[in-house]
Amino acid sequence: MAANSTPESPLPVGEVSRLIGGWIDRLGAVWVEGQITQLSRRPGAGVVFLTLRDPSYDISVSVTCYRQVFDAVADVVGEGARVVVHAKPEWYAPRGQLSLRAAEIKPVGVGELLARLEQLKKALAREGLFAAERKKPLPFLPQLIGLVCGRASAAERDVLENARHRWPAVRFEVRNVPVQGVHAVPQVVQAVKELDARDDVDVIVVARGGGSVEDLLPFSDEQLVRAVAQCRTPVVSAIGHEPDSPLLDLVADLRASTPTDAAKKVVPDVGEEYERVRLLRDRARRCVAAFVDREERGLAHALARPSIQDPHRMIEERAEQVTALLDRGRRSLRHHLDRADSELTHTHARVVALSPAATLKRGYAVLQRADGHAVRDPGEVEPGETLRARVSEGDFSVRVDA
Repeated sequence: MAANSTPESPLPVGEVSRLIGGWIDRLGAVWVEGQITQLSRRPGAGVVFLTLRDPSYDISVSVTCYRQVFDAVADVVGEGARVVVHAKPEWYAPRGQLSLRAAEIKPVGVGELLARLEQLKKALAREGLFAAERKKPLPFLPQLIGLVCGRASAAERDVLENARHRWPAVRFEVRNVPVQGVHAVPQVVQAVKELDARDDVDVIVVARGGGSVEDLLPFSDEQLVRAVAQCRTPVVSAIGHEPDSPLLDLVADLRASTPTDAAKKVVPDVGEEYERVRLLRDRARRCVAAFVDREERGLAHALARPSIQDPHRMIEERAEQVTALLDRGRRSLRHHLDRADSELTHTHARVVALSPAATLKRGYAVLQRADGHAVRDPGEVEPGETLRARVSEGDFSVRVDA
């Protein structure tokens, strides 16, 4: 419950400290895991002082225990060791300090650490952080490489020397951080985030020259794994180890077996690229030469054709054929016209011979009544009727006599 206070009636410092101590006392004893960063065993003192730190976050807490409690694990526990402590939180009111009073200390074994890492690995895998489709491709020729490594370490030297030997113009932005111990995780995470925030950094390499399982624990920390998974810049894991695989290898976009291997995979070799360019140039030259030769042969074959060597020959041959066909057409037309003329002459002669006019010219006449009908029977006319007689040269009137 919140304490009642106002600006007019504030709580004294002692009262606030007493209330905090009361709240802390209600917590009771707890099991706490962390890494020992400071250890003080004064000769003759009955109390041992140590500092327990969370390796994933920049948080520490003071721990005190009786000498006999620490002596039970003194042979296997020292600075840098991971331990599990059963302790009760205590509040030292005069100074306003929180500490833990340890009743039992247990070292965390390698087997237990590996089991926890396996559980964390399965949990992160279910979230899809290790999926292949999340991997980002590395640029062919990075202009600026971010390098996260230990200060003056062999890993830094291997990456820089091998990369510059392969491509002398490559540039690096180096972040020197602790790569083991309690300060490793937060500083490595900060360095990765700083490099990822820069637009000119094309790829980030996290390098370390191997080590024991305990030394490599920072590179399996969940905070670091999630920070790398959120990077928009491709990340290369270059932890020099073979038997063990930290979780950084699984979440990184590319895993290199050693820092030297990372330099080879991140930066192309200028000699190899020059040789590749030379081979491609020779191949292109051969392709162009083969194409030109093929086209020249095709052109020569086309020029060897008679139609190309003597283009007028075909025209002359066709002209002779046209002349022959023209003469043949004229003869055929003339023959048809002559035959038609002969037929027309014979038809005209027959028509003239059979026409009434020819009959009239032979002395015959045609009698027509007043209505124009020809008289064919004497019984068709009456005595005294006037008829019209038509002869070859004209016509005249006649009267029918009884």
